[in-house]
Amino acid sequence: MTWVAPDINRRSEPFVAGEREMLQGWLDWHRDTLLWKCRGLTGDQLVKRTVEPATLSLLGLVRHMADVERSWSHRAAGIEFKGIFYTDDNPDGDLHDGVPESAEADFETFRAECAKADEVLADLTLDATFISSRGNEISVRWVYTHMIEEYARHNGHADLIRERLDGVTGD
Repeated sequence: MTWVAPDINRRSEPFVAGEREMLQGWLDWHRDTLLWKCRGLTGDQLVKRTVEPATLSLLGLVRHMADVERSWSHRAAGIEFKGIFYTDDNPDGDLHDGVPESAEADFETFRAECAKADEVLADLTLDATFISSRGNEISVRWVYTHMIEEYARHNGHADLIRERLDGVTGD
């Protein structure tokens, strides 16, 4: 039996909320949107690169965002981490090395990393800071904002990839 990316009910973004709830709500909406762009596709479809010359695939975006979730939340909390799908020797492994057979497990990894990021960040105030690998002082508020921005950009990529795969469009 061929695995197919499941349907997802996207959570609505908040219209009125406190700052933390607003940031978390938009982050959750974008996380759900990435999975929503993948719904109903097989592993073979998820690895297709349809927007030449770009080498992005929907599975690559899911894997990349799992790594992004881990890296920013762990950095903010001062937790040591390693990439999940990339290494120093293969810095684009998250984007390029997914295969149809790994799709189901990669989706589960993505969901687990989102849950872990939420757990790690929940213990930090939005004003908590850390020093980035480039020497910048960064707040947890910045991490939320950056994650929302990163998802928004990649969800735009996902729109194009999906439309080229099977004509499906949507917000």
